[in-house]
Amino acid sequence: MCKNAWMDVSWDDLKTVMMLVRHQSLAGAGAALGVNYTTVARRIKRAEDILGVLLFERLPEGYSPTDAALKIAKDAGEMEEIEHSMRRKIQGADAALSGPLTITAPQLLIANFLAPVIDGFINQYPQIELRVLATNELLDLTRLEADLAIRISNNPGDTLKGLRLLRQENAGFASPQLAHRIARNPKEMVDWIVYDEYPNVPVGIHPYYPNNQVRLRLNDMVAIIGAARAGTGVARLPLFLGRSTQGLVQVPVLPPQKYLDIWVVGHPDAWKSQKQRVFREALVGYCKKHRAQFVS
Repeated sequence: MCKNAWMDVSWDDLKTVMMLVRHQSLAGAGAALGVNYTTVARRIKRAEDILGVLLFERLPEGYSPTDAALKIAKDAGEMEEIEHSMRRKIQGADAALSGPLTITAPQLLIANFLAPVIDGFINQYPQIELRVLATNELLDLTRLEADLAIRISNNPGDTLKGLRLLRQENAGFASPQLAHRIARNPKEMVDWIVYDEYPNVPVGIHPYYPNNQVRLRLNDMVAIIGAARAGTGVARLPLFLGRSTQGLVQVPVLPPQKYLDIWVVGHPDAWKSQKQRVFREALVGYCKKHRAQFVS
């Protein structure tokens, strides 16, 4: 590998090598880079031609990195960390109330609580180009996948700066018809809809309702809400979510219990950005006004 050839390889191509090593497929690397798989393949071939070395073995099961590719990925990763650090620090020093701002939050929290504060914010600051990523995934703020994250957690991130917005509780919710039947016959069997990762009847059932069983397990909260509205069983939901969902009422089978807090978090390097500051202020004021929705 000629040392002078390194000067001719673009950062985009080096980063593509790194991403292909990380994701182990053209499609995965392309998704991470925001390009299609043919662009990834073209960049890899260009880097190989310039450097004069084979970076990936083309195998039936995919691209297998050579030692040269692994070395490039390691060095490119260090360069990427420097790039991200520089960009975060530039963000932190940004005093303008204009330009892009990306936040992320869980889908149901946006749809059932945050939508009005987002609407108010974009009306108040029309020069800020707000982008909202609705996902339950924990996006990497160090890598600038988002500027601020609203997370439901008791440990929102050791390396991040955070502000607790709300304490919250959860409880049992059911359709009005099922709730009426349970109230009439508390000793009859109570059917539960549970989240797949927590497959048992919730702890803390009121002793007045002694008979409980899991009727249905689902892996998605939207599906759980739909099943509860259909009368399939009782679901344990955060109070704000159960209270804001039409077709559900709270049932005393599971009294309110402490649940995970809601935080807004960001990277310390960018926390002082004026765009981030005004968005956090809007969040804090809105959450204080509506915190009764989250606790009994």
